[in-house]
Amino acid sequence: MEIVKYIDESAIAERIDKLGKEISVEYKGKNPVVLSVLKGAFMFTADLIRKFDFTPEVDFIQVASYGNSTESSGKIEKKTDLTIDVRDKDVLIIEDIADTGLTIRYLIEYLKSLGAKTVKVCVLLNKTAKHKELQVDYYGFEIENQFVVGYGLDFNQKYRNLPYIGILVKE
Repeated sequence: MEIVKYIDESAIAERIDKLGKEISVEYKGKNPVVLSVLKGAFMFTADLIRKFDFTPEVDFIQVASYGNSTESSGKIEKKTDLTIDVRDKDVLIIEDIADTGLTIRYLIEYLKSLGAKTVKVCVLLNKTAKHKELQVDYYGFEIENQFVVGYGLDFNQKYRNLPYIGILVKE
């Protein structure tokens, strides 16, 4: 496998700074629950929440639909659950990528079923060509339909540590 650099570190940092300011305006005077989707969003979440001008509660959930493939299985598997009660609270889902939209749709419905007051979505990467009518309130970059790794995103649990977003090219 070869990795071709797609979005560099400085572009990521600059966009996260702007997202942090934009989200801070939305949640001024509120303390939402930030729900980071593991494992891919951990780096994005850590960098983004440090830009907020409010004090969120932070929780993590792990769901999977890829396994060891570059294609979604189409089935969502919840591997861990919330530790914070979201009933009557504003929730901001932080996800690495909006690809097929299955995970995000699943999480929105799940949080609503738990009584969340509002649910908004922030993704680092938005593949709009692959999903239609998906709720994405904030996003870092709109990308083409490429399989990307780095900055928390993986292929078969590898490449998360790259400080940039790269395109995985099969040799």
